Amino acid sequence: MKALGILGTGSSVGKSWLTIAVCAWLHREGVRVAPFKAQNMSNNAWATADGREMARAQAIQADACGLRPIPEMNPVLLKPSGGNGSQVVRLGRAEDHCPAHAYFERTEQLWRTIADCLEYWQTHCDVLVLEGAGSPVELNLMERDLANLRPLRYLAAPWLLAGDIDRGGIFSQLAGTWALLPPADRASCLGAVINRFRGDLALFPHPERHLAPYAPGLRVLGTMPFRSDLQPEEEDGLAPCDEDRGRGETIAWVRLPHAANLSDCQPWWDDQGVRIRWTSDRAVLASAKVIVLPGTKNTLDDLRWLREQGLERALQEAAGRGVLVIGICGGFQLLGRRLVDLGGVAGNAGDEPGLGLLPVATHFVASKLVREVTAECDGDRWTAYEIHMGRTHVDDGAEPLQHVTLPDGSMHADGVRRGTVWGTYLHGWFESPKVRRLVAAAAGIEGYRACPEPWREKRRKTYTRMADLLTEHIDLDPVRRHLGL
Repeated sequence: MKALGILGTGSSVGKSWLTIAVCAWLHREGVRVAPFKAQNMSNNAWATADGREMARAQAIQADACGLRPIPEMNPVLLKPSGGNGSQVVRLGRAEDHCPAHAYFERTEQLWRTIADCLEYWQTHCDVLVLEGAGSPVELNLMERDLANLRPLRYLAAPWLLAGDIDRGGIFSQLAGTWALLPPADRASCLGAVINRFRGDLALFPHPERHLAPYAPGLRVLGTMPFRSDLQPEEEDGLAPCDEDRGRGETIAWVRLPHAANLSDCQPWWDDQGVRIRWTSDRAVLASAKVIVLPGTKNTLDDLRWLREQGLERALQEAAGRGVLVIGICGGFQLLGRRLVDLGGVAGNAGDEPGLGLLPVATHFVASKLVREVTAECDGDRWTAYEIHMGRTHVDDGAEPLQHVTLPDGSMHADGVRRGTVWGTYLHGWFESPKVRRLVAAAAGIEGYRACPEPWREKRRKTYTRMADLLTEHIDLDPVRRHLGL
């Protein structure tokens, strides 16, 4: 196995985007390639076929490699939950909620898990593409950083450095990172990639000439233009520009403080006649045709926030007017009669009445339910998934929202529907165009047109176009030489 690292000058500089593009390019070249991120911090999670969980970012990268996602691609996932720190997910299994100081005491224990996964990939792929996290030169963290230089040193792997020109200061980003790197790690760098250039590339010729005096030895391999149509999804949620997209009737997504799996909204982006808005503004909710409560990593804390902001009343009034209100996972739990988490296993502890819009009650338990399911709507079948610690009891006589097929082939009722209030545990539910049409029709949105192409098929075409953009603008010869292509 050979390996290639993708490190960055900071968080959100395009490392994940570049990793997807590199994976898609290598997969197209016939290389048996796999993605890897030793440690990720994100509440955007994916359920694997064997009932474990991992970061969505690495699941998307796996898709670009033509692989099914497995937690060995992301051995350590931290899911922030507010005051209780983060839930630690190791090799796809949820452990306890851990504050930062206690987490750092586990560094060597977690490193052994990461190293075991690196050894696993030695015989399971030809090229491993390792994405870093944040910056590799956070001086106060470098000794216990598990996601950047340590895995690359372990594999003696070269790497690329990504910087983001869109946020400004690209030369200080690159030169500053280069200056703080240990000399041995600089020697392993194949070059820098400048991400997210907007405008005329002819106005930014030869960036290496400006950079050379301040970062000697750092080669600039090219500048990637920003393409809004080639953004599969953000690693940690949504880019600011994605929080208000489209034109038409409003589908309002409530911007909960601990919102999770924000990517559930993305299949709506290519549809016509709707505007997707993330908001905590009561005026926006009052005018929306559909209101969606997304998943949350701290359901009880977000319930209290809804009350403090006056949004509980806004949601109840909207439901009373016949507005379609939909809860997904934690949002489904919020819509129920009661939420009980006496041990604080899913965030803040408590026993409180919910919004009272659905005839269900949720108790939180220490074991997390993680599973893939096959959803079906009007003849359309697709893969969705559940990730939750709550167990929801449905009152007798309540109407299920739908039935899904579990991995063992059995049928299972999912969610509840009461009038225009719907709840589901399924992430990926909106990936079906038929589900989105059903929602638009139930909400009375006239002029709505769903993009007919299934979301995952469209996303796979996006990977190919990302690979095209990469090969057009970046000098990949150093990578080719290293990999023997």
